[in-house]
Amino acid sequence: MSSTWSPTVRRRMFCLLAAGGLVLGAAACGSGSGESTGGKVKITVTGQPPTSQPFERGVFDADVKEFEESHPDIDIEPHEGFMDPKTFSAKLAGGQLEDVYYVYFTDPAQIITRRQAADITEAAKSLKNFNDIKPELLDNFRGSDGKLYGLPTMNYSMGLLYSRPLFQKAGLDPNKPPQTWDEVREAAKKIAALGNGIVGYADYSKNNQGGWHLTGWLYSMGSEVARKDGEKWVAAFNNDKAKAALNQLRAMRWDDDTMGSKQLLEAQDVQRMMGAGQLGMYMAAPDNVPVLVKQFNGKYEDYGVAGMPGGQGTLLGGEGYMLNPKASPEKIKAGLEWVRWKYLNPERFEKHVQQYVDGKQPVGLPAEPTPDIWQGAVRDQQLAVKTKHANVPAENFASYVDAGSRIKGSIEPPNAQQVYAVLDSVMQAVLTDRNVNVDQQLSSAESKVNSVLAQVK
Repeated sequence: MSSTWSPTVRRRMFCLLAAGGLVLGAAACGSGSGESTGGKVKITVTGQPPTSQPFERGVFDADVKEFEESHPDIDIEPHEGFMDPKTFSAKLAGGQLEDVYYVYFTDPAQIITRRQAADITEAAKSLKNFNDIKPELLDNFRGSDGKLYGLPTMNYSMGLLYSRPLFQKAGLDPNKPPQTWDEVREAAKKIAALGNGIVGYADYSKNNQGGWHLTGWLYSMGSEVARKDGEKWVAAFNNDKAKAALNQLRAMRWDDDTMGSKQLLEAQDVQRMMGAGQLGMYMAAPDNVPVLVKQFNGKYEDYGVAGMPGGQGTLLGGEGYMLNPKASPEKIKAGLEWVRWKYLNPERFEKHVQQYVDGKQPVGLPAEPTPDIWQGAVRDQQLAVKTKHANVPAENFASYVDAGSRIKGSIEPPNAQQVYAVLDSVMQAVLTDRNVNVDQQLSSAESKVNSVLAQVK
């Protein structure tokens, strides 16, 4: 059976599992960095979906074929898999790392520091539409030397996913979702008051997902998780803003009783509740919506996504590609052209979206096949194509799209999964202990996170 998870959700869960030691290897080793034969440049690339995901695999393989036909001087050797931090350095040292390799937004900083990526600063300048990419996303691939070492190809930011039917039943306007956490709290009270086991708001608290969501809460309140202090990273969340976030969660859980009695939840628990019509709201990116529909029997018209409540910030994540530092200039040039053509190509917006329409995949969400990595006229062009081909109610997500141009996005902290493991315990304490001492929890977590950040090189 093919996976019905969207790529971002699927890869997010892969990353969490890898951090927990459950994924032993995902990227195929293949034949190293390829060869130049017969006057052609041969490059190896990661990112090919597995055969268990036939639609995504079909799109990828069709794109490889079309690219090679339009670029007869380049041969693509695709490899299954994405980023496995456990095997990455060994593959590079052993000459097995692909020429073009996938990374999460949390990867580039350490990869650049370790000189495990090629400098593409000059080569990227000649790429068509390079200046139309959001600069804050490109900055994630820049080193302290200001040079560029990779390109973003997909991003997400967290928002508030909510049930439109439950909003209506509770007397709330589904076209005017909450914009502040106080409004979320009040909406949760009205939704929980419907009874029959309906929960107003739910959140994650285990398997590193609690720490991930707590990071979203902290950003939404204008706080940070970590900051650079000279040459080292230090924890930056033990402050009044973090206390306000945790006290808000504590109040919703214990004073209002709007979060339900069952806690220690993770993504699938919350998605199952939402799909069953038993949950009003939870923090999520738009790519959760197809998951609710395909895995949990939901309907696209039943969901809306708003921008992150509070508007002071949101958690930004995503993915991109970097190039093997051992690759020849010819391979680097060919690799950049592949990334540009497949992932960063406004001329293919229409065709790419049509692939999803023909495959009966959702179009109209602020997620694949139209990732929000563009600015200016190209972003407007992409939105127009999405609107033209929409087969889901795009207006349900307008609040999220509008907020995207106003709310500052911040990427995950260094050593994110280890940091999240620490912050899991804070979320668990707040959601399972009525008498939790928030100050004590933050102080303890601060010390542990500082130890984690001390390992960042």
